[in-house]
Formats: sequence, C-alpha cells, structure tokens
Amino acid sequence: MAPSPDDRFALLVGRSSTHGWLPEDEEPEEDPAPRSRPVPAKLAVLAVLGVVLAGIVAFVVLAPTEEPAELPVGEPVAASSTAESGPAAATSAPVEITVHVVGAVARPAVVQLPHGSRVADALTAVGGPTDDADTSAINLARVLTDGEQIIVPAHGEDAPGAAPAAPAAPPAVPPAPGAPPAGPGPGPPGQPLVNINTADAAGLDTLPGVGPATAEAIITHRTENGPFAAVDDLIDVPGIGDATLARLRDLVTV
Repeated sequence: MAPSPDDRFALLVGRSSTHGWLPEDEEPEEDPAPRSRPVPAKLAVLAVLGVVLAGIVAFVVLAPTEEPAELPVGEPVAASSTAESGPAAATSAPVEITVHVVGAVARPAVVQLPHGSRVADALTAVGGPTDDADTSAINLARVLTDGEQIIVPAHGEDAPGAAPAAPAAPPAVPPAPGAPPAGPGPGPPGQPLVNINTADAAGLDTLPGVGPATAEAIITHRTENGPFAAVDDLIDVPGIGDATLARLRDLVTV
C-alpha cells in the first residue's frame, strides 16, 4: 500500500528538523572528528598555581646569599657584655692551684688541685698520710693558696712554724719605801747589762745607737755631773734622743 501524501509530508518535515532538508535519496554524513571541548576552569587554576610555585622555588634557590661582614684586622672588638667589665673580671680567680706536700705522706710531690681545695684534699692527692703522721698538728680544713708548701709532721715532731712559748715574766716587786727607783729588768738572755756609770768608751760603744762620739759624751756627762741616778737620765746626754733611749733601756743599768 503506498503512503499517503500526508505521510510523505510528515517524513520530510522530520528529516529537515534533524539534519536540515535533504533529498530523499541522500543520508546525512557523519562528522569526520568530534569537536574539541573547552579546558575546565579547575585545570587552568592549577596550572597558574604551578607556575607561581616554580617561580618562588627558583627565586629562593638562585637568590645570592649575603656574606658576613669581616672585621678590619688589627682593630679590637668592643666588649658588649657588662659582666666582663669591672674589677671582678680583671681579677678572676685561677681555675687550679699548685701546692707542695711534704713530710709524713705516702708520695711527697707537687700537685695541682681545683681552686678552693683544702689541706685534706692535698693529702688525698699524694696518697694520704703515713701511719706515723700526726695529722692533728695541722688544720685539715684550711683553704689552700697557690704556691704554698704543706708539711705533715710525724708523731713527736713539732708542728711546722710552731715556736716554744716564751716564759712568763716574774711578777713585779714594788720597791721598798724610800728606795731609789729600780733600773730596767735584765736584757736578752745571754747578754750582760752595761753599767753606764762604770763602763768605759769601748763598752759603751757596743750598745746600739751609741758610737765613739756618744760614748765619750756619756763619760763626760757622768764626770761633770756625777753618776747617773737612772737609765732615763741618758736623755740629758747630747746625741741621745727618745728613740735611742728606748733601745738602750733593756740593755743598760746604773
């Protein structure tokens, strides 16, 4: 059954709306290649960020570094800290001290110890005291000083630097009523007193501060004025002053 004129017209209208109007005997040709689509916006943003980041890295890596400034040779550098100024910095204490330990110790030697060490530390550094050492004779707690010598005595030996005690002076005996004042006490042990009333010029010349001229002046004074009543009367002799009289008081008598 052949299509009616209305059907043919509807078919032509449908073809023309899809591919444009074509003759009945021609079919629409397919596109040889699909059209390119536009690049998404996100990819464009990422590309820009990548370029910026690459530029920053290149600037950091290739940027020239500044060299530290060199101080001129021969010029002192000023101290900026106030802690190093003042007398405390100029007189800083040494880190170590050197002492010499001898006597009744295991290994007498010169040793170095930290500043502020004590005598006990020095004994430990030389092996300690021997069995016959008398450590009670020295002060083990004393702080050491640089360059000193520590002598450790044995039992029965005197402590270093110890001197025998001076004998006590006998009590003074008051003079009897009406008696002349007594002369000075005895002079140093083993030295006899010189009697200024009987000694000759040679004997007087042995006294400190008395020369030949002063000895003759003493003899002339006692010849012209009589014997000396007291040692202090020597002040009347020409050439004898207070200083010379003070030295003669314990060496002469009347």
